[in-house]
Amino acid sequence: MSQLRLRIFDGSRELFAAPKSFLVRIVDGNQQQRVCQEFSQSDIMFSLPFFNNFGDNYTVLVSADGYKDAGFYPVKLSDTYLRTLDVMLVPKASGFSFVNARWDAAKQKYPFLGGDLDDAACEARYERLLDASEKSLACLLNLTEALGQIPLSQETPLQYIRQARWDGDFKPAQDRFFSWCDRGLIDQVRIGASLKQFAEEPAPGLLHPGATHSWKQVRFGEANVQLTFHENDVKRIGDTDCVTLEVDIDYYRDLSAHAIMEVIPNGLTHALTDPVQVYVLRWMAGRMAGVPEFAPLYTVTG
Repeated sequence: MSQLRLRIFDGSRELFAAPKSFLVRIVDGNQQQRVCQEFSQSDIMFSLPFFNNFGDNYTVLVSADGYKDAGFYPVKLSDTYLRTLDVMLVPKASGFSFVNARWDAAKQKYPFLGGDLDDAACEARYERLLDASEKSLACLLNLTEALGQIPLSQETPLQYIRQARWDGDFKPAQDRFFSWCDRGLIDQVRIGASLKQFAEEPAPGLLHPGATHSWKQVRFGEANVQLTFHENDVKRIGDTDCVTLEVDIDYYRDLSAHAIMEVIPNGLTHALTDPVQVYVLRWMAGRMAGVPEFAPLYTVTG
């Protein structure tokens, strides 16, 4: 037999504190349903069959009334160790708590959000973004947190950003943000690509007008960062030659899945990537991969 520990978290990245009715469904790699049962606790142990083949690639799905379903595949089980799976359920009508993301905290962690104007003007600009579009601010905080967790041969992508862009069409949006970055980041990403950290996307200008190169992180199954460079859009900041960097996160790593499940539907409905969905997927992927917790300055509330 194999052992699975399932832990169910809420949008504050904490285990559900109060009793809650969770429907848990577990299907093995042979497509046989092994569990379909309601539980009141948020920390549950399961004993499941071990096959020593593809049958050990389990699918785990969790649902609760009023919450978006969550799950993971594949959850590879073994008869030699305990596998822990952490999932996050957020309300269908989600909101945001930015209590830890006010200007003083944001500028300390991400100085490039300011610096181009005096501090009062930068704070006012940041607060206008919060008032106008909470989803855009959530996206910005998702992306900056993720950038700081990508190891390069030297530093992380976050250390190469010199100035966030707030002008015109480059201002932070619900699904991406633009910045001026040190041109040296391009070579760092190329090195990462040679080590299979990133995959280069062909013809980046098709989905990112004006782009010259684009690479997507391939570490996780979902919610990988995409770094897109606009090398013809340049600026010198201090002693640094900078180019425009466009950062976004796609739900899916596989390009065909990204096109079928994300790009085409978004194009037809004019929908944008949901920062709450990114928040959940990135947090879960990181927990499964055993990397430092994805913990942007905000949390998701009901």
